[in-house]
Amino acid sequence: MPSLFSLYRKIFFGRKPGWDQQPLPHLQVSARQVQLSAEKVAEYADVCGFAFDGKTLPPTYLYVAAFRLHATIFTHEAITFPLLGLIHLRNQIRCYRSVAVDELLDIDCAVGESRETDSGLEFELLSKVYRGDELVWDAVSTYLYRMDKPGRRARPPKGADMDWQEPVFWDLEEDLGRRYARASGDYNLIHLHPLLSKRFGFDRVLVHGMWSKARCVAELMPQIGQRPFTIDVAFKLPLFMPARVSFNAQTSASGILFELRDQKGRRPHLVGNITFMD
Repeated sequence: MPSLFSLYRKIFFGRKPGWDQQPLPHLQVSARQVQLSAEKVAEYADVCGFAFDGKTLPPTYLYVAAFRLHATIFTHEAITFPLLGLIHLRNQIRCYRSVAVDELLDIDCAVGESRETDSGLEFELLSKVYRGDELVWDAVSTYLYRMDKPGRRARPPKGADMDWQEPVFWDLEEDLGRRYARASGDYNLIHLHPLLSKRFGFDRVLVHGMWSKARCVAELMPQIGQRPFTIDVAFKLPLFMPARVSFNAQTSASGILFELRDQKGRRPHLVGNITFMD
């Protein structure tokens, strides 16, 4: 796996001009026979609320394992816009089976489809994890490189028509971003300290979107069990720390719908659904 130190040196000190209006190149990077650390998995599980038995990976952890390959793609010279400032719009993870922490894994990541929208350049980053020839896990992340256009006004998102009488509440401390960064290796500046997030126009630090997804999945693990499943989420309003947030879920004909909202249950920060493959 590539060195985090060398990657962050490129991310923080490299200079990229912005999108060159050209189609994104097909880039793919791979790592073979990746050995995971049970200690790091345990740290991640603790931050995200998973009950880790020392053997079975939390379903979202392989996204963390693939992150260094994502960063390798973002720092490639053929990608002309910077990683810092990209907006994570959506994320889909498919878990075909449970994965043990001691399995040797092959990880492939590649640039997928891209398209220009009213908000800017949207593109997909594809990740696949194999045990030998067996595909055990994959993910699709959709990112936005924002290009502001005059006269465009975004409407604030609304929550789904879901019963919000008895949600679960979570208190998020300001150091959550730093704890998640240590566990995941994702040291995006807007999540670490207010002095750093102000460089990007935020008075307070923001929660990692993938922490929000992982925390929601951790809450639902008793219902998920060991079944193969797909987790789709869309990231909505930014979530600033410290904060108190509310979470709720309901079972549907196709699976489980869930949302993460503000304390009053009015504004959604994340909406998602889980569908089972069996």
